[in-house]
Amino acid sequence: MTEFTDILTRIWTDLMSRPSGPMAFRFMLQPTMGIIIALLDGIKDARTGRSPYFWTLVHRPEARVGRIKEGLKATSRIILLSLGMEAIYQYKVLHTFYVAEALIITFCLAVLPYLLLRGPFARIARYWIAKKNNQQ
Repeated sequence: MTEFTDILTRIWTDLMSRPSGPMAFRFMLQPTMGIIIALLDGIKDARTGRSPYFWTLVHRPEARVGRIKEGLKATSRIILLSLGMEAIYQYKVLHTFYVAEALIITFCLAVLPYLLLRGPFARIARYWIAKKNNQQ
């Protein structure tokens, strides 16, 4: 049990030191890229009349796999960039590579902004499209 606690303590300490350490710019770059991709995909969803992304993942099991594949395809470059930058950071600062830490950082910086914002962007775009259509 103490070994597990030691691992969790190391992970927590390592994760909390990242934003103030070298390569801190990635804490702005990667979420920004995720937000941009979420915006573009949200606009596509609004134009095609598809249901919000996260809502579909949670409430429509029959469409879940397809939408997950779509989201992974959209964010794959960001995920790869994040993993690469994390590997460089860990090699430079920690002198080793911890897979779990790399996956946590990648999820938080690259995937989470996409998951959280694609649906709201689609709703906003749907509103603007409807407003534009009503004015014509």
